[in-house]
Amino acid sequence: MNLRKQIIGAMALLWFVVPAGAGDKPKEIPGKNVDSGAFGVFVNGQRVATETFSIQQGPAGSVATGQFKTESGAPNQTSVSAEMEISPNGDLKKYEWKELSPGQAKATVAPANDFLTERVILSPKDKPEERPFMLPSSTTILDDYFFSHREILVWRFMASACKQENGQVSCPANQKTLFGTLNPQQRAPMQVSLEFTGREKTTIRGNEKEYNHFVLKSDSGEWILWVDDQFKLQKIEIPSDKTEVVRD
Repeated sequence: MNLRKQIIGAMALLWFVVPAGAGDKPKEIPGKNVDSGAFGVFVNGQRVATETFSIQQGPAGSVATGQFKTESGAPNQTSVSAEMEISPNGDLKKYEWKELSPGQAKATVAPANDFLTERVILSPKDKPEERPFMLPSSTTILDDYFFSHREILVWRFMASACKQENGQVSCPANQKTLFGTLNPQQRAPMQVSLEFTGREKTTIRGNEKEYNHFVLKSDSGEWILWVDDQFKLQKIEIPSDKTEVVRD
């Protein structure tokens, strides 16, 4: 079954990742908020962490920021922040990650000589370490801590696999698309597949509703993504880890 919805908001999300020259684009609004909010992370039904995020769109491209923090009282409490800059054509300009607690590690990923280079400082006293990756700047960042990056990946899927015409978006069901990604935490490239499988019902915050159902697969396992009609991520299920990520 094809997904075919009259959604003005989705057009802005498509523009977020459609390469320049790929078609007509809406008039740019400096500093436009594309999406913002928070995701609660639950393991075995217990909340263990929260990601707050914001995705802004401006004349020079888009900026996605986030902060991940484990719940107070948790052992080895962790707090990290990240900022990703994306050019108007969807390429990575820079990704910065900072550990706020318990340590002070920092990492930056940026294009260098047509490929990506990650620069890591494990502590203020350590010398920087650099690792080049034979990856283009169009590579998608999928950080361990930031689930909003999976929402951006869904938008990339829409830009490559879906059609837009007369204000409508049509995504063919059961079509799988491969993406090259980089996980800065593991300092490792990874190929993932994302598939839109159609419309299915699920329960979020006690309410059952029909959502767009995506399956994200990689060598590390399978994630189930539930996305609303504005193509904003609402829930992730990670069955192998007994983990759910739910938008607050």
